[in-house]
Amino acid sequence: MTPFDYARAADTADALRQGAVAGTAYLGGGTNLVDLMRETVARPARLVDVSTLPAAIDETADGGLTIGAAVRNTALAEHPAVRARYPLLSRAILAGASAQIRNMATVGGNLLQRTRCTYFYDTDGSRCNKREPGAGCDAREGFNRIHAVLGASDACVATHPSDMCVALAALDATVHVAGPGGARTIPFADLHRLPGDRPDRDTHLDPGELVTAVALPPLPDGARSTYRKVRDRASYAFALVSVAAVLELEGDRIRHVRIAFGGVAHKPWRAATAEAALLGAAATRQAFLDAAAAEFADARPLRDNAFKPALATRTLAAVLEDLSTGVAA
Repeated sequence: MTPFDYARAADTADALRQGAVAGTAYLGGGTNLVDLMRETVARPARLVDVSTLPAAIDETADGGLTIGAAVRNTALAEHPAVRARYPLLSRAILAGASAQIRNMATVGGNLLQRTRCTYFYDTDGSRCNKREPGAGCDAREGFNRIHAVLGASDACVATHPSDMCVALAALDATVHVAGPGGARTIPFADLHRLPGDRPDRDTHLDPGELVTAVALPPLPDGARSTYRKVRDRASYAFALVSVAAVLELEGDRIRHVRIAFGGVAHKPWRAATAEAALLGAAATRQAFLDAAAAEFADARPLRDNAFKPALATRTLAAVLEDLSTGVAA
């Protein structure tokens, strides 16, 4: 591990002041950043610890929630309002990691965790444009079972690893950030980037900006939501495919639907094409299958992950069937 300086922020203003120094990284629970530092993938000269900043989950006037960036994942998953009104979020967090990791990991850190691509972590012999721009991408012709089938580029085929972020994408969350230029809000769908020719940039955050909170709008009355993760083993593997969905019916027709996929792209993938196809349609398995097929019509599978579009299609159909019949929350 490369030597570094360490400081603990007294408050948000202090964090921003210290974070403005070149080579500084913000440290939350450290469950991803410390791993990257051990592997010398990340080599910050200075860490500013923001894990002790205010960590509250507050009700909003419209019936939503505001979640502080320093809230631990366990606290968020177990919060009564989250379990009652946003069960897909609780389920996504519980599917994402062991209790020990959830007890350390923060909401802000979860948003900013980096890919688990093997070639990204292999600093000794693998080419990776995300780690070293211009180096090349060994994953394209290497072992790419877990890699992207949507939104990838010639420069990078890595997938985003977070379960929680897939749920937040389906919930139309908003991210609150503070930075040298002041405070701003970012729709969750606009926080993460597709790789393009700059896969080293994961988000649209500016240098020195700090995530301070995530806001959840209320779900429509009568809406049900859930999260399902398909993985190679039950013991906290990263998703091959995951689905976060919100569904509201009016009779046998779909009045409101939101869908996000994990494990298929460089960012949590909001399924706008599938949503448009389903809105107003009859809630049938064939409609669900057709909508998913439309979403993956432009998929570009690699050698080892050609199964993903079909797997995602079947998973979405199963999730929406459960929601439409009341089997899921």
